[in-house]
Amino acid sequence: MSTLLKTDTDAVTGNGAPGGRADSTKTRNKSKLAPGVRSSLGLKARFRRDKSLIFMTLPAVLLLAVFAYVPIMGNIVAFQDYSPFVGIANSPWVGLDNFARVLSDSNFWVAVKNTLVITAFQLFFFFPIPIVLAILLNSLVRPSLRATIQAIVYLPHFFSWVLVVAVFQQILGGAGLLNQQLLAHGWQGLDIMTNPDTFLFLITSQSIWKDAGWGMIVFLAALNAIDPSQYEAAAVDGANRWSRMWHITLPGLRPVIILLLILRLGDSLSVGFEQLILQRDAVGAGASEVLDTFVYYTGVQNGDWSYAAAAGLLKGLVSLALILGANKIAHLFGEAGVYSKK
Repeated sequence: MSTLLKTDTDAVTGNGAPGGRADSTKTRNKSKLAPGVRSSLGLKARFRRDKSLIFMTLPAVLLLAVFAYVPIMGNIVAFQDYSPFVGIANSPWVGLDNFARVLSDSNFWVAVKNTLVITAFQLFFFFPIPIVLAILLNSLVRPSLRATIQAIVYLPHFFSWVLVVAVFQQILGGAGLLNQQLLAHGWQGLDIMTNPDTFLFLITSQSIWKDAGWGMIVFLAALNAIDPSQYEAAAVDGANRWSRMWHITLPGLRPVIILLLILRLGDSLSVGFEQLILQRDAVGAGASEVLDTFVYYTGVQNGDWSYAAAAGLLKGLVSLALILGANKIAHLFGEAGVYSKK
């Protein structure tokens, strides 16, 4: 009996057998696997097990590959003197000449400056508004009133930018409601829609009116995930409304805030192409020219495809660097960010 027990113990611990140390290592590796994962399943077995899910997601993967990843190969024209009449295969190779032209162009740096200024301004004034709206709306007791306000605030998200700009034009334009009321009461007329000095405030207010409701929905979902018993326990301990918001609500929203902030930084160099191009002629390129409009007018309007591709590729690389840097900062603060740290 003691011999059998010793044999079983050796088989588990890996002692007393030539391959014992390797078996012990395999046992430790298996213990690190997530629950439910079986390393013994081969590729064919896993395919048979998950084939229905694979076939279900295959159309979406193909759609993403065709419209998102295949066009990436077109960035090769940034290294060529590309002409659509001869095609990519017959266009001469120029190396980094297009990037040198972009970096030495003063108009490009004007577009970079406007893009960064607009991004920083909207990040400071626009990004917190959905959070505030979600907290205020979540504090309402009556569900019917909450649903009504939510629908009203969320409705402009479905409007196109053409309609949004038209509404603001009817209110703030030279022949708009505000200007007519000022003139009727003896005040000097005011045309905000064509004033470059107020253009930054104008486009930020347009973005707030259109998309604040969309961001509010995301934060409302995050608020619903917070355990209500935490608020009850804090109220019993004597915490007032501000203390509960500071110590319970904001920490509960922190992962979502950091995730959306990272995504916002990654998209910071794309600050609304359609919104800005609709108002570019009214305020001039000096105030409204951003990287997207610069690429459009340089590549599409002037036909300099290689130059525009180089500018767009630089923009994409900077956006990728912003995402990776912001995600690294999120890991330093203990948050998962866009992807978890291994």
